[in-house]
Amino acid sequence: MPVRKANAEWKGTLKEGSGNMKVGSGAFEVPFSFSTRFEEKPGTNPEELIGAAHAGCYSMFLSGLLSGEGLNPTSIRTTATVHLGTVDGAPTVTNIDLVCEAEVPGVSEADFQKQAESAKANCPISKVLAGAEISLKATLVG
Repeated sequence: MPVRKANAEWKGTLKEGSGNMKVGSGAFEVPFSFSTRFEEKPGTNPEELIGAAHAGCYSMFLSGLLSGEGLNPTSIRTTATVHLGTVDGAPTVTNIDLVCEAEVPGVSEADFQKQAESAKANCPISKVLAGAEISLKATLVG
């Protein structure tokens, strides 16, 4: 299976600094700041990118499950709302709400709900958000 990369650089202090996040493929690079993350300033933030990844992964995984049942999904639209709160005084992703609307000719409501729940539990991004081993190599430079 492929290995994917992304990187980020932050310059300056937490509140006055700013940074850029970039996906390894070069498909996009986006700036972010304290105010785009913790306030309402326009722009993106890590939680929004997690939401995009989760919504995309979930939609693809659900399509695969339905296709495996011989069904041909016309459209699967998923929105992931990532809630950033405070736990023990630290910013924490407290929950993610997935809302999915799908057009799947020939599927029963019961089978759709079964496959939708299975996709929530088993798509790779759902799994990693449930807890993954995170390794770290930190190097002080300069």
